[in-house]
Amino acid sequence: MAEIPEPASAKLRPIPNFIFMSRWLQLPLYVGLILAQCVYVFHFWVELVHLIEAVMGDKSALDTLVKSIGYKGDFGGGAPKLNEVIIMLVVLGLIDVVMISNLLIMVIVGGYETFVSRMNLESHPDQPEWLSHVNASVLKVKLATAIIGISSIHLLKTFINAENYSEKVLLWQTLIHVVFLLSAVAIAYTDRLMQPSEASARARDGRTSNDNVH
Repeated sequence: MAEIPEPASAKLRPIPNFIFMSRWLQLPLYVGLILAQCVYVFHFWVELVHLIEAVMGDKSALDTLVKSIGYKGDFGGGAPKLNEVIIMLVVLGLIDVVMISNLLIMVIVGGYETFVSRMNLESHPDQPEWLSHVNASVLKVKLATAIIGISSIHLLKTFINAENYSEKVLLWQTLIHVVFLLSAVAIAYTDRLMQPSEASARARDGRTSNDNVH
């Protein structure tokens, strides 16, 4: 039986290999995001230490917190006093940091797994549940959902401290949040429309393979 000659395009194999290897150029980007994650961890603990010190009666820590959250409550012309609103705004700020940190982890782990290289975490007990079926479409939907959560925290912080913001700022933040919601719905809907097409394409490929075997 005569050997089937290799296609001429096989001579270009080094070029596609070189192009495919270029995906490793993204590695420094993910390392940079890990460093950004370290900055967020440091910022979280600084804010938490200031909150604990303010609860213990440290006036300078309380002043730092009030300035960081932009709170301008009525203190009767005296020094700021720790109240429920200040605590709530600080805690919401800490939650905001945690949610952004979760977003970073999702981008780092999911992006590396999808666009750079497999991590082979199937047997690891701490493998994230969502990582087992992650792809570009799923990652986009999860990122959009995470951004909505972060926007919700920002909007809640603004409404709690509404007296220190103009109506224009409140309106624009609300509109931007609504745009995020609509964008997430559009991304999820588009992904749902694409799934039947991908399933039918796989079915066609399966039928073609069976026909070739027979």
